[in-house]
Amino acid sequence: MRTRQILVLGLALAALAGRASAQAPGGDAAHGKALFQERCGLCHTAAPDDGDGGQGPALEGVVGRKAASAAGFHYTQALTKSGRVWTPAALDVFLTAPSKDVPGTNMPVATASPKDRADLIAYLATVK
Repeated sequence: MRTRQILVLGLALAALAGRASAQAPGGDAAHGKALFQERCGLCHTAAPDDGDGGQGPALEGVVGRKAASAAGFHYTQALTKSGRVWTPAALDVFLTAPSKDVPGTNMPVATASPKDRADLIAYLATVK
């Protein structure tokens, strides 16, 4: 009986850990904000003080949101038809090589560094 309780508890903790990691990716959100301001803020905004935006969609609440679904922005057909949800994993792949991941997207900027991508995604996860 004791072994079964430990197994059930272990499975529950593993499920919670997996859920938490899907919602709050690892990375340095403060460094991600600085990167966002430096690299992304010309085209995007996510929070009031992090960019001018205008050319790209606003990214507040992007983590967990369906791609091409923010109101007030005209998305490419490629991104609209992608059917994806911006999970941390999907954002990581997209930011690595946007035009390879979604051919036809207008997103021109790639982020080669895995650490920088993790930090950007961690920052975006904080902006609701």
